[in-house]
Amino acid sequence: LKMSWLWLYLPLHLLMATWLCHSIKAPTTSSQQSFKSNLFNFYHSLLLADGKETTIHLLKDIPKRYYFALEEGRALAPFSITVTPCDVPIEWSILVYKSPPGRAAPGDHDTQEVSKSHKASSMVSTIFNYKGNSVETYMGMSSHSALYLLEFLSMERDTHITVYLTTDTTSGHLYPELPGDPRIDVIGIGHTTVTLAWKHSPSVLQHSEGIQYCLLVNEKHNYKSLCAAETAIRSSGMKLPPTVALSLSPYLLEPQQVMILSNSELSIINKVSSGEVRQVCMGTKNAYTVPNLSPSTQYYFDVFIVNLLTNASAAYTGTFARTLEEPEPKVTELKDGKVIHVVLDGKKQKFYSLQYQARHKKIHFTFQLCRGQVQVHITRNGKTVASENLSGLRYFSLKGKLLDTYSVQLRSTEESNSSVKVLASPHFHKRLFPLLPESLKIKSFSKLRTCRSVTIAWLGTQEESKYCVYKKRIEENQIWRELQSADRCSGPESRHKSEKVLCKYFYDLNLQRAVTTETIKGLEAGTLYLFDVYLFGPSGIPVRYHSKVVKTRKKC
Repeated sequence: LKMSWLWLYLPLHLLMATWLCHSIKAPTTSSQQSFKSNLFNFYHSLLLADGKETTIHLLKDIPKRYYFALEEGRALAPFSITVTPCDVPIEWSILVYKSPPGRAAPGDHDTQEVSKSHKASSMVSTIFNYKGNSVETYMGMSSHSALYLLEFLSMERDTHITVYLTTDTTSGHLYPELPGDPRIDVIGIGHTTVTLAWKHSPSVLQHSEGIQYCLLVNEKHNYKSLCAAETAIRSSGMKLPPTVALSLSPYLLEPQQVMILSNSELSIINKVSSGEVRQVCMGTKNAYTVPNLSPSTQYYFDVFIVNLLTNASAAYTGTFARTLEEPEPKVTELKDGKVIHVVLDGKKQKFYSLQYQARHKKIHFTFQLCRGQVQVHITRNGKTVASENLSGLRYFSLKGKLLDTYSVQLRSTEESNSSVKVLASPHFHKRLFPLLPESLKIKSFSKLRTCRSVTIAWLGTQEESKYCVYKKRIEENQIWRELQSADRCSGPESRHKSEKVLCKYFYDLNLQRAVTTETIKGLEAGTLYLFDVYLFGPSGIPVRYHSKVVKTRKKC
């Protein structure tokens, strides 16, 4: 049987008649052969490629047809067709046209025409039809040369699909294989995490290189293909390359980061915001704990096995889970005149809540930052009255009504732990913390440095207070750690007695002259020293100045 490519582009009602005519073997002229060749060159784009994944764009309500013919002369011709909708549900069908077994028997002309018509109708049949957005594969076997027509239709909106046709079913698979049980198991649920596990793909066990698992997380619904997920990501506004395959890179430092492999170009996408698609790949590990989720939120999880060499993927059966509700944060009651020391976990970034009920109209809050960086948020009866990042010692004087309820929320703004002391009192004149100078910096005088002594200075206040100086010998590699780990709320009780230099009282009503200096002697030449000054208020609660590192001269 020699088929003309002209059949592929005739209207359907003429296609069968053309097939019947060319089923009758007849000599072919050179002009006919040239005509066929020109038609093939012009219309080759409508042929469905064998052994290659084809992307097809569909317009709403406009069917699109692709054709292919099984190889002539083979006793059995196996083939498979896989169609992947990338967005909305579609309808697609496979129709087969087989040539009549022979020429019509001679006889009456009318009888012969009826016979031809009957044979024509019996040679066309629909062998497969599907409606939906799942990935579907049709596998067939034909013992005759045949022409196949694929029809695709999108009834919701413009979309695109991928189609993979192969007649070589013995040389491996384009798509990675799924296990016999492709379900994803939820094996653990927390307030902000969900742990998943799934059975290994045979492709991973056979060819671990170039094969890996990729996970997609979102709050909307499951995706039945990686193609559909990529379409959702693009529609969310993210700029992605035209053909995307997720991959894992050993150079990624953050587990939430994903590397995109597209046309040999690599780019990194961080996890996207809530409501969009979060992506992460974990190589060939078949278990993963998804971090940084929101409490009491339903998430949908999809796992894809991805072949990085072919950009092909297969989808496990998606699942969903709801994270646990976060327990109500413990609220600590603030009492008049009592200091509370709060330690904040920087990694969890959670608020620490304090509550105070006013017994006077005017209330004074005092915050002493001990370590790290802390953000404070104060509300009165649910309305915000103050919010800022703390620095050193901070006072808030608020005026309201009797029995007003104040809520204080504290949060560390850095990854390391932070700590702060909090005081609430209606009597500002009975403050427990000392009056502070304009600056808590310690100054050293380079020109006054010797091999055995250094001179330092610091600001005082208009209120007579006690100041104690401490020194500590340190090494070069200890400077950063000492300065970063310093607890500005800790007093001299945490220091060794040998580190104490002196204590003194001073004040000056003229703030311009409220400065004191001190020369510390008996030091070693060419040595680093850490100096601290502690200021004590009327209640004895200390405030620590910022530590100062000074090195004595090596030669004098």
